[in-house]
Amino acid sequence: MKVSDLINGETFVLTPDQTLKEAAELFLEKHIDGAPIVDPDGRLLGLVSKSNLYRAIVEEEDFNQPVTNYMHTDLITTGMDENMDNVKKLEVGRVPVVEDDKLVGMVTQSDLIAAYTRILDDLTQKLNTVIDSAYNAIVSIDQEGIITIFNSPAEKMFGIKKEAALGKPFREVVPHGDLLQILKRGDIQTGQRFSHNNRTFLSNRSPIMVDGKVTGAVAVVQEIAELQSVLDELEYIKQLKTETDAIIDSSFDGIYVTDGSGKTLMINEAYSRITGIKTSEVMGRTMHQLVEAGVFDRSATLMVMEHKKPITTTQEVKTGKTVLVTGNPIYDERGNLFRVVTNVRDITELNSLKQEVDEAQRWSRHYKEQLKKMKIQDCNKYVIKSKKSKELIDLVMRLGHVDSTVLVQGESGVGKEMVADILHKNSIRKDKPLIRINCGAIPDNLLESELFGYESGSFTGAKKGGKIGIFEMASGGSLFLDEIGELPLTLQVKLLRVIQEREITRIGGNHPVSVDVRLIAATNRDLWQMVVENRFRKDLFYRLNVVPVVVVPLRERKEEIPALANHFLAVFNQKYAFQKVFDESVMLSLMDYDWPGNVRELENVIERAIVTSSETVIREIKLPNDRSHKIQNELWMDLSEGMNLKEAMERVEKRFIQQYLQRCGSTRKTAAALGVSQPTIVRKAARYGICLKD
Repeated sequence: MKVSDLINGETFVLTPDQTLKEAAELFLEKHIDGAPIVDPDGRLLGLVSKSNLYRAIVEEEDFNQPVTNYMHTDLITTGMDENMDNVKKLEVGRVPVVEDDKLVGMVTQSDLIAAYTRILDDLTQKLNTVIDSAYNAIVSIDQEGIITIFNSPAEKMFGIKKEAALGKPFREVVPHGDLLQILKRGDIQTGQRFSHNNRTFLSNRSPIMVDGKVTGAVAVVQEIAELQSVLDELEYIKQLKTETDAIIDSSFDGIYVTDGSGKTLMINEAYSRITGIKTSEVMGRTMHQLVEAGVFDRSATLMVMEHKKPITTTQEVKTGKTVLVTGNPIYDERGNLFRVVTNVRDITELNSLKQEVDEAQRWSRHYKEQLKKMKIQDCNKYVIKSKKSKELIDLVMRLGHVDSTVLVQGESGVGKEMVADILHKNSIRKDKPLIRINCGAIPDNLLESELFGYESGSFTGAKKGGKIGIFEMASGGSLFLDEIGELPLTLQVKLLRVIQEREITRIGGNHPVSVDVRLIAATNRDLWQMVVENRFRKDLFYRLNVVPVVVVPLRERKEEIPALANHFLAVFNQKYAFQKVFDESVMLSLMDYDWPGNVRELENVIERAIVTSSETVIREIKLPNDRSHKIQNELWMDLSEGMNLKEAMERVEKRFIQQYLQRCGSTRKTAAALGVSQPTIVRKAARYGICLKD
């Protein structure tokens, strides 16, 4: 406890111009025996007490003289953060409390006593609560044999209320108890039996020692009937274990048992017969150690621990045997993995047949992969002509066989959503939904409810009956989170929890809901740079970046431009019932442009050319100006030779911020694009007189 906890009420002070008589009047009126003297600024000058007044009376001094003539100036002071025990050691009646040379209060011995009394009362209450919460009966006596502690279990055991027992002689309450002997002998007695009301109890008794002297005794008592029940249960368990061991050893199949961490607990005789491995070689060793030592080439137990489900596999042991092992998990009442039991059968003779089957399955998978690739490449929906695109699709097809989280990265318009679509349609979840959401297109205050849903009445305007979020909608399937870099930090924390725990909690809800979702995230931002700038959580980045997939920009795969252009030409001809074609010169223009907007920009340009051209043959196509050159020219157009470096830099910075605000539309997106914080953009805009819309 600190001094600040002791200061209560008003502190009565005297000023240097007040007299001894006024001090005496203050003491009488406020019932105090001392007061500090402070100057007009509140600084402590000294202290005057009743003893000072007594000395003035004895010396027959004039009581109209200033109190400063009789004040103490060699004072001991303390601070607000000082420990209470340090103030107690000062051994003075009152201690001024000073902060920054100014008096803020007084601490007296009465304050200390009151504080220690509160602490003592609190400790006493806690001690009584602990004693009453004990399972066994607790009874203590003082030197006279009077009961001082009698907890709630003791009430039930001896059939007498605590109020009736406390303060009574021990013999009156427990006539056959021998706790009084401890007062005389001063030793510890354990396992002592005694009877009370035709019931037998077991007691552990100890003396209470203070400064080497016996000041009382305490007994912890338990009824023997309860212990006997435990002993009977232990005997039953021992018998059951003997029977279980006999059953396991009589099994024709080999049985291998480990605990939840993979440590070997037992093997039966059949296991040693089948594998040639003795009990002493594996007992007490973990499956990790045995695999590393080459006793087994693989472990079904470790697979069960990883996947939390039954696993069947083949296993080669160091004796040259090949066995078929099936591991099964066993869970305790709390759902924790408690044991792994593995059944073992000898399949050495079937090994060659298995190898042939495995080879056939490998070829089958190979052919299926090739068929899928052909199906993807021949599909009218996608144009895949370049080497980089084919490598990308090959990777995506292979990722369809696993359930890992995928982070699709690439510039805006390169086709990240197409990658997510292909990944889902060729995954093990293809028969379940693919739910898409753009994290940057939904306001922050609505995004959480869209992701996780809400309960009825959780906020104003909430739909009656509540609403499920997209995580629940996508359960069993895939969830595509586009523009993941736009996710606010507050929601990044909640998304991280969903990925880790595989469960969500609706807004306004109290119960978690399990979700089984394959997560596909996409971004055109540099997430790692955002992590460095503390705008994206590092732990979430690592959770999302399990399998990174990079979609290269169109300018790095220009060989696809003719195929893409003809694909879009066919799509829009069909949509608008046209029969238009491209002149060869148009295709050369398309190949010469760098396409900062990638495939999406190409699609828009083709559609614009088709709907605006008045002729069947499109001989000219208007391409957007290169925005980077335009911005660069505008940045430098206002500079003049008379400017110094600072003026020129400010002019360029102002123009730069204006251009990005116009392009991005908000200070938040502008800050993200320029790699600075939003407050920096707002501050600089105010400095340069730039009008902000948000």
